[in-house]
Amino acid sequence: MSRRIKRMNPKPREQDERKEARQYQVRGAKKAGPRPGGKPGGKPLRFAGERSERRPTKVEAERAAPAKPVEALLPTKVQTVTVTADENNMRVDRFLEARFPGLSFSHIQRVVRKGELRVDGKRVDSKDRLEEGQSVRIPPLKLDAPKVVGELSEAAQKTLKALKEMTIYEDDDVLVLNKPAGLAVQGGSGMTRHIDQMLEVMRDAKGQKPRLVHRIDRETSGCLLIAKTRFAASHLTGAFRSRSARKVYWALVPGLPKPKQGRISTFLAKEESEDDTIMRIAQHGDEGASHAVTYYAVVETAGNKLTWVSLKPVTGRTHQLRAHMAHIGHPIVGDPKYFNIENWQLPGGLQNRLHLLARRIVIPHPRGGVIDATAPLPPHMQQSWNLLGLDASRFDPIENAPEE
Repeated sequence: MSRRIKRMNPKPREQDERKEARQYQVRGAKKAGPRPGGKPGGKPLRFAGERSERRPTKVEAERAAPAKPVEALLPTKVQTVTVTADENNMRVDRFLEARFPGLSFSHIQRVVRKGELRVDGKRVDSKDRLEEGQSVRIPPLKLDAPKVVGELSEAAQKTLKALKEMTIYEDDDVLVLNKPAGLAVQGGSGMTRHIDQMLEVMRDAKGQKPRLVHRIDRETSGCLLIAKTRFAASHLTGAFRSRSARKVYWALVPGLPKPKQGRISTFLAKEESEDDTIMRIAQHGDEGASHAVTYYAVVETAGNKLTWVSLKPVTGRTHQLRAHMAHIGHPIVGDPKYFNIENWQLPGGLQNRLHLLARRIVIPHPRGGVIDATAPLPPHMQQSWNLLGLDASRFDPIENAPEE
């Protein structure tokens, strides 16, 4: 039997603020408009580019106020902690992020690389998975000294404007971005521009920088959840660990998956080579193998050539949806890593780019109520939908998939 996330009424707001609020807001029992994938005829959804003027949030008002010097936070003492059931199978770096939301990505990588962090007395890699009951020795950690907030440079103002243009929901605690395809969420080798770096311009008057709560692949567009405070980071990270967050993705695949609705359950393990890293289908017990579950549903077809599918990941493994669709013989169109159908020709007019959208995220708000945000099709997918005659307002049958 399907289990739905219970929607609670959010805290009341003043009437004039409700009129000026964005379409994407913390929704209670009464919805602000049609649900994504709902029937046509309702009030059309508005996206970031169509927002009306609004009052600045509390955080924005603080950011505009004169800055006060903030002293660097003192390092913690050496401590040993035990991995809990909720933290089972969590990556080392994400374990540290969850335990210490203010810790920077670079500092996490540094303490792990130097071997200062130990698991059961042994060195680990930041991408290694933890198991319930393991003992983790955490070295003294120093949270980054908050930068003094002052007048933004011209470059920083452009970055802030770019973030605002991506925004589909924002309040004092939470930010949801519509990340464009091609922009990385986090830095890597040779990476000069990414979301985590861009968020530096959003430090508030206390020096707090918004924090990443989850990630999506560089070439995947759509909903990306950001915590603007440590309080929100702790609650939202916990919601992902407890699987209280619901994510829906849209993809375009070749052929017609059979059955039209199904469950994909496999083990996935990382396979690295000199040129690339992919996730392979593994067996239970294989080194580094993690269980992954995905529900899929056919929404609409374009002849027998291409199919629009909706996907609901239960787990959140690296490249999970891309590897799972390739596993059942329907890899996502434009996927450079997993599209493995020989002699398959892309229909004319469609761009050879990854056709995968993080369409919707539903998650309990840290202060009550539910965040329910939806991202529009990116330009290259909208072009494909138009050429194939697919109707983005069709009912999405993934709504009926179990929550697990």
